[in-house]
Amino acid sequence: MPVQVKGEVLDVRRVGAYFMLSLTAPGISDAARPGHFVTLGIGGDESGALLRRAFAVHQVQSRGVYGGTLDLVISVHGKGTKWLADRRRHDVVDIVGPLGRPFVLPRQSVSCVLVGGGYGAAPLFMLAEQLRDRGCRVEAVLGASTEEKLFGALELKRLASNLTITTDDGSMGERGRVPDVLPAIMDRAEASVVYACGPMPMLQQVARQASARSAYS
Repeated sequence: MPVQVKGEVLDVRRVGAYFMLSLTAPGISDAARPGHFVTLGIGGDESGALLRRAFAVHQVQSRGVYGGTLDLVISVHGKGTKWLADRRRHDVVDIVGPLGRPFVLPRQSVSCVLVGGGYGAAPLFMLAEQLRDRGCRVEAVLGASTEEKLFGALELKRLASNLTITTDDGSMGERGRVPDVLPAIMDRAEASVVYACGPMPMLQQVARQASARSAYS
C-alpha cells in the first residue's frame, strides 16, 4: 500500500539537461519496484499548489543511516519542477508512493530489450539490475532529441550487454529515432520481452513493433 512521508532532501545535482533529486523515503524505498512512481507535493506546507507532481523511481536504497532513500530524475518545465530543482539539503518534501504498476519480470532467463526516451529512461536502471540478477540477457536502446537530453548512457552501458543510442540531430550515436533501429535490435537479440518508458508516441511505435515480432511490452 502507498504511504505518505515527509522526505528530507539529501542532494540535488545536475545531470545533463536534468536534475537528480535524492530524498529520504523510509517505507517507500522498501516497497518500490522497477516501474513504480511517486508523487511530490509542490511548494511546501504554505503553498497553494494543489496538484502533486509524479516522477518515476530511478533508484532506491532500502537500508542505511537514513532508513531508505530514493532518487528521482526531474526535467524543469514550469514553476513546480523549478521549485523542486531549487531544493537544498535538509529541505522537506512531501512524498506519496510507491504508486502505479511495476514492470512484470520474466520467470525464466530470457533475452530482454529495454527502450528509453529522454529522462523517461530513469526507471530502466533498476529494471536492468533485477533482470541481470535473474540471468536475463539485457540489450538497451536510448533515444533523445540531442546528446544533452540523453539520460544515463554510461551507467546503462555498464548494465547492458549492448547499448544503442539514437539522437534526432546525430549529436551522439545514430541519427534518427528509436523506432528506426529497434526492429533490427529485437531480431539480433532474439528478444522475448521488450520494456519501454518514454514519450507516448515512442511507446506506441515500440508496442507496434514488438507485437509484430511476437514480443510483448
